[in-house]
Amino acid sequence: MRRQLESIEIPGETEARARAWNVVSAAFADRQPVERPSRRLRLALAVAVVVAALAAVLSSPGQAVLDEIRETVGIERAQPALFSLPSPGQLLVTSDAGLWVVQENGSKRLLGPYREGSWSPFGRFVVAARENELAALEPDGDVRWTLSRPGVRFPRWTGTETDTKIAYVDRSGVRVIAGDGTSDRLLVPGGRGPIAWRPGPGFVLAYTNMKRVRAIDATTGTLIWQSSRPAGRVTNVEWSSNGTRVLVLSPHHLRVYGARGRLVDQESAAEGWPDVDAAFRPGTTEVAVARVHGSQSSAYILSGRRLTNVTGVVGEVEWAPDGRWLLVSWETADQWILARAGGRHFRAVANVSEQFRSRSFPRVQGWCCAP
Repeated sequence: MRRQLESIEIPGETEARARAWNVVSAAFADRQPVERPSRRLRLALAVAVVVAALAAVLSSPGQAVLDEIRETVGIERAQPALFSLPSPGQLLVTSDAGLWVVQENGSKRLLGPYREGSWSPFGRFVVAARENELAALEPDGDVRWTLSRPGVRFPRWTGTETDTKIAYVDRSGVRVIAGDGTSDRLLVPGGRGPIAWRPGPGFVLAYTNMKRVRAIDATTGTLIWQSSRPAGRVTNVEWSSNGTRVLVLSPHHLRVYGARGRLVDQESAAEGWPDVDAAFRPGTTEVAVARVHGSQSSAYILSGRRLTNVTGVVGEVEWAPDGRWLLVSWETADQWILARAGGRHFRAVANVSEQFRSRSFPRVQGWCCAP
């Protein structure tokens, strides 16, 4: 593939090279010699030459060269659209257009102009949020109820067949409301997100406060445990499906705590190589991590097994409900990579932004529900 690309003669390529060389030569000829130039000066001169060269290259023929390079980023045999999901369930996706439900057969439905959302415990409903509103919806878009609150974020739904609760964050702190839209109350004044419900019986909520992670009984308000050390700027909190582990992700630290807040595993990322997302594999305590390192990004299992490595930036990682496939958002290529858990097979879907009517790259909010 590389040799074929190198052999392609792009229209105007020779002229673009000549213009760039003329600019660089002129800059070199006009230089003012200085004895023992400092490292800073040498760097500035190098930057100036690169900028001048780019100015010459970014003409029409030169732009065609760059466009050709951009088109080579991505998986060449990617499907042009999402024709189906590789595992049973439904996706919840947000884009510039709003909140979408994606069925197993690939069909999509726009629920409304919401910026966040999550599934109810059995996938029968969706809780959605926009700037000043919390809403409960059916997957076909019908609205069950709405609640006006300032600065709504992180809506999360949990419970049983007969008793459910929704937690969310607004400007007052962490709040809880019944699944039918009644009994809204402030649970943690000043509490911040992200937040996550523990699966299983009881209503135990993990949240961040004063840079520590805490678990609280949402019925009684009793603090169950808190992390022994500051967690930094937390970007994700998630419980394992059996409720025995909770992961806490910040850009340079991933920590896994036991049910009583004991640190059981951790990993640190080098400065400038942030972890952007992490998720427990359903039915296990395995953790998939997405990390950006320089011009490359990778998705891997915390134990060390790599699932994919790509050029550019990745975003979310989201497991299928049966734990057999991992969806990796590849923003640079505008693609989704669907990697088999064993790491030997994958599928790719291209043109993701266009499919969700979005200029920015869509975000996966959840894959529901366990079979």
